[in-house]
Amino acid sequence: MIDFEPDHDLQRRIDAYRIVARQIMRPISREYDENEHARPTKFYELMWAGRAQAGLEVGPDKGARSNRMRTLFTILAAEELSWGDVGLFLQIPNPGLGGAAVMAAGTPQQKERFLKRFSEGNPKWAAMAITEPGCGSDSAAITTTARREGDHWVINGTKIFCTGGKMAAELSEGFVVVWATVDKNAGRAGIKPFVVEHHTPGMSVVRVENKLGIRVSDTAALVFEDCKIPLDNVLGSPEVKPEGGFKDAMATFDATRPIVAAMAIGVGRAALDFVRDFLSERNMEIRYGLSPQRLTAIERDFMEMEVQLKAARLLAWRAAWLLDNGQRNSLEASMAKAKAGLAVTQITQKAVELLGPLGYSRAYLLEKWMRDAKINDIFEGTQQINLLIIARRILGYSSKDLN
Repeated sequence: MIDFEPDHDLQRRIDAYRIVARQIMRPISREYDENEHARPTKFYELMWAGRAQAGLEVGPDKGARSNRMRTLFTILAAEELSWGDVGLFLQIPNPGLGGAAVMAAGTPQQKERFLKRFSEGNPKWAAMAITEPGCGSDSAAITTTARREGDHWVINGTKIFCTGGKMAAELSEGFVVVWATVDKNAGRAGIKPFVVEHHTPGMSVVRVENKLGIRVSDTAALVFEDCKIPLDNVLGSPEVKPEGGFKDAMATFDATRPIVAAMAIGVGRAALDFVRDFLSERNMEIRYGLSPQRLTAIERDFMEMEVQLKAARLLAWRAAWLLDNGQRNSLEASMAKAKAGLAVTQITQKAVELLGPLGYSRAYLLEKWMRDAKINDIFEGTQQINLLIIARRILGYSSKDLN
């Protein structure tokens, strides 16, 4: 039986996140949207200092993340904090995608080595570098190489659109998980993840993108030029086997796509809540329980927005529940990601439309949420790629059979 009910401890932490989102994140949301590359130092130091009380510590048997509802708790927290500001949520010091890759592909010793640091010391970040200038949705076409030279791996290549890449590459104790091929002739099986520590010679941040939305979150381009890392920084086995390689990358996405879906749901909920309050202040209440024929056009639109958001939320919860219970969730993770990305895009656009010029103006955060929403339909697998994955899973086709 699927049970999404949080226990008392988890509910207490979720309530704490709700306070953070409303009282800390929302008031500074516009400031950091308008000053894209400014670092919200006070915010992330506050979040780092309070991570233990909130259940954000990462490491062996740390807090809520060690129990059976670990992933479900994470997506509930992601929704609440993204309601506050999704860009600021992405700036919270944490293992991020890099940590997810370590969890998916690393040995027990590597998980201890790389993730323990997130429970102590100063604020730190981890990122994942997979996308390349000539390789976007087709991540199996990676051209960045890693070759063995004595007691080191040497990495060469360029990675782009790396979320949190600058923070992870340049600040103390952070790291970037770089996906590179050790054998081009082996295809997908030859692709391996490598942990590159902050300030490693040969790794450089060459650009930080100017973006439509999530502007406070840094999105970096990284170049690796004869970047040397220790042999044991390859996650898992360095051997080229058909069952390894790129499948580890997909396992990473199975864990993180429900989180991205939850981020989208948080943004969509922010827009819905704002529209509801806006209408209520003008004595325009949404009347539930009436037939569609008796509803106004605004009421019908609003209810449809609610339906789409709730459907996306249930898909995200199911994907998280499956993962927490040790079941494969590849199909459900892609379904949640695809549904939430599409839903939040439509919901925020409709919210702006319902308020007309006021929705389009910068007097409110509604137009910002519309800009923030679109990235959820793009990163960690575009809408089209996730729909393709869903079709393959349902029909039982391989990537060669259906592309």
